[in-house]
Order: sequence, then C-alpha cells, then structure tokens
Amino acid sequence: MQNQLAVTPDVEWELDAALDEETEEAEEPQARVIIHNDEVTPMDFVVAILQRIFQLDPLQAEHVMFVAHFRGMAYVCTLPLGEAKKRVGKAHFAAQLEGYPLHFTIEIE
Repeated sequence: MQNQLAVTPDVEWELDAALDEETEEAEEPQARVIIHNDEVTPMDFVVAILQRIFQLDPLQAEHVMFVAHFRGMAYVCTLPLGEAKKRVGKAHFAAQLEGYPLHFTIEIE
C-alpha cells in the first residue's frame, strides 16, 4: 500500500506541470508576422525562407513573396508571440548569413 501512495503524488505532479505549460501557451498573445520587400534579396531565397522557417507550402510562399514584392509588405502567418520571435530570428539570421537585408516584423494581435 505504501508503494501506491509513493507513485500517486508523482503522477499528479506531472499532470499539474503539463497543465501549467498548456495554460502558459494559451495565455501567450498571438502575433502576426509581416515580411517587408527589399530590392536585394532574391525571390527564390524569400520563397525558401517562407517554406523552411514559416512552413508555408510552395504556392503560399510564392504568393506571399509576390504580394510583398508588389505592395511593399505581406502577411506571412499568425503564431504565438514566442514562436513568432523565434522564427523571425531564424529568418533574419539566415538572411544575414547570405548577406541579404530580408526583414520581417511582428505585430501583436
């Protein structure tokens, strides 16, 4: 009987921790990621970033790239703020490695 009591608090603690993590994610604000046009970054590089980092399918990525090209900026996606910051950071880093001024911004909803 003592073994069962020792196991039960551990299980309850793990469930409580999982619930806390879900609550924190649910409370995090959503953020819109916006891409800005520049006259230097190649279109195929932009499409690759949109696919690899923001997980857009090829047609979506191409559409977003063209909208940004012709209108100056375009909506990419909406993500939890922390995830948006992480992906924008990765995109900026990848662009810097290649010497491109590709730029994204984040707008909190």
